[in-house]
Amino acid sequence: MLTQEIIAIKRDGGVLDAKAIRQFVTGLTDGSISEGQAAAFAMAVFFQKMSVEERVALTLAMRDSGDVLTWDMPGPVVDKHSTGGVGDNVSLMLAPALAVCGAYVPMISGRGLGHTGGTLDKFDAIPGYDTQPDIDLLRRVVGQVGCAIIGQTGEIAPADKRLYGIRDVTATVESIDLITASILSKKLAAGLEHLVLDVKFGSGAFMADADAARVLARSLVQVANDAGCKTTALLTDMNQPLASCAGNAIEMANAVAFLRGNADARLYEVTVALCADLLVGAGLADGVDAARGKVENAFSSGAAAEKFAQMVAALGGPADFMDRPQSYLEAAPMIVDFCATTQGHVAAIDTRAVGQVVVELGGGRRRAADEIDYAVGLDALAPLGAAVEPGQPLARIHARNEAGIAAARARLTAAYKIGEKPVETPLILERITG
Repeated sequence: MLTQEIIAIKRDGGVLDAKAIRQFVTGLTDGSISEGQAAAFAMAVFFQKMSVEERVALTLAMRDSGDVLTWDMPGPVVDKHSTGGVGDNVSLMLAPALAVCGAYVPMISGRGLGHTGGTLDKFDAIPGYDTQPDIDLLRRVVGQVGCAIIGQTGEIAPADKRLYGIRDVTATVESIDLITASILSKKLAAGLEHLVLDVKFGSGAFMADADAARVLARSLVQVANDAGCKTTALLTDMNQPLASCAGNAIEMANAVAFLRGNADARLYEVTVALCADLLVGAGLADGVDAARGKVENAFSSGAAAEKFAQMVAALGGPADFMDRPQSYLEAAPMIVDFCATTQGHVAAIDTRAVGQVVVELGGGRRRAADEIDYAVGLDALAPLGAAVEPGQPLARIHARNEAGIAAARARLTAAYKIGEKPVETPLILERITG
């Protein structure tokens, strides 16, 4: 079938069979399909949508466009994926905790773009840490340590890498069908047996509305299960930053504090809940209560901290990173408070705007090629409902210069609303199994 025929079928609302979808993905991978054709296909899917069967076929074809890892481990191979938010450094603690509990975690993560932070950018703040190892090193670290957090290599789902770049510049990123295939093709290529999804909703999430997040979660869960990977999802609130900070080195320092026993409450609850869901699904715990107990012990005993240290060292980072994180994490030269001007409670937070503060300071990307300043960001962020008085800090700004501080103050002034104490949304709204 000609490429233009495949595009025309979808343009006109037809259903593509698995053979046609695989042919198109092969062309994406080998370059025989032009950027214009890929853009036309993405736009056709955006408007005409795909059936579940088409989503599964597209996911599997993109998975198979590169290396598909297989594992021979004495325990289940598992992972987690978040749809992105502000102050969301869950992966940093989740992977080592799961490894302590007997799971193996080959976590393929991404970089930040827009207002959301990227897991790989946080690890790039650690000198020497290799976020792009070859497959042999990935296998060795997962086998020896139990977890490895790395980026997508050229060998993993290359069709997705190409299609995503085209979607990003053709206003087709928001397609549920293409989001589903993009996320899952990379995760399935990692050879997972079990996956848990953290699908966020709220002012700082990709899906601001809980109903829209639920639609995405159900698509992801159904396609992943149909593709052979046992998957569940939690809908979690992103109407405020998950951690009390945002920024790469700052979130890494926050993760070290968490692993050393000083965790933000909301961050701790989401991390434990996601871990527990995976342990139950993978048969490593008999029920949620037992699973939570195992995870909480992994943190309280220091075993997860030790596992994290082993992973950092195995991937080229400092062997004593957990003992001396501030010796390795770059600090901003200017740190100033952002204070409330009125009395009341934190009534609302535009969490997307908080994430944009980090971008404005240089700690995020406007374009994929932008350089990152790992030192800048925010910490001591006041949560929803906090009682405040004039002059009381709502956040602390870590910046390079006065211009950055002024820009951050302006955005934070617009982002934080002081008024009556709000009724907060549940942190974990729903669990989706199919």
